[in-house]
Amino acid sequence: MNPLSYFITGTDTEIGKTTVSCALIRALAKKGLHVAPMKPVAAGASEIGGQWHNEDVDALIAASNTELPLSLIAPYLLKTPIAPHLAALLDQRPIELLHILSCYNEIRRQADAVIVEGVGGFCVPFTDSTSSADLAVQLNLPVILVVGLKLGCINHALLTAEAIRARGLNLAGWIANRIEPHMPFADDNIRTLETWLNTPLLGTMPYLESFSEADAYLDLSKLPGCPF
Repeated sequence: MNPLSYFITGTDTEIGKTTVSCALIRALAKKGLHVAPMKPVAAGASEIGGQWHNEDVDALIAASNTELPLSLIAPYLLKTPIAPHLAALLDQRPIELLHILSCYNEIRRQADAVIVEGVGGFCVPFTDSTSSADLAVQLNLPVILVVGLKLGCINHALLTAEAIRARGLNLAGWIANRIEPHMPFADDNIRTLETWLNTPLLGTMPYLESFSEADAYLDLSKLPGCPF
């Protein structure tokens, strides 16, 4: 089995990576695929009923139609909602890329499609010598960039796209997410990014209160490698 897999990154933290990841999971599931989520590093967890939970991880699992152990979906579920390398230090759990790759390979054996959501921005550190960008290189998946529409997003998006391509990765597409409902000139920003990013715009997300609505705004036909 050679599943469809994508790495979801963003221009910053809190700009809609989980919303987009859930939307993509649901959209692919509606096409009849068994879709698995993965959030390799999640910082910020609380214990409920004897098990640790993270809001983003819970949302990804709820969107999925493939049952997998939490230890595979979120191999580094860290307690404190801070930068991953600091959260890992507090938990005394160094983030190891080889362990993440092992979990991913196990997931891909059990699914038709795998959506891997990154943490924070593209280059956020994991240790003193490794980062989320290094993980993306090791996974070698097509990358989907989520751009949170706000002042400064054009620069953030172009720098992130440059960092992705500089590592030899395929920027498969991008998604505009209206995280500020009243952002002035939002459509002008989108048109500028369409010109400069030189990769398909896979969808424009309006300001949403719920993950469950987001898949309606995706266009899978524009996604390279997707057969639909």
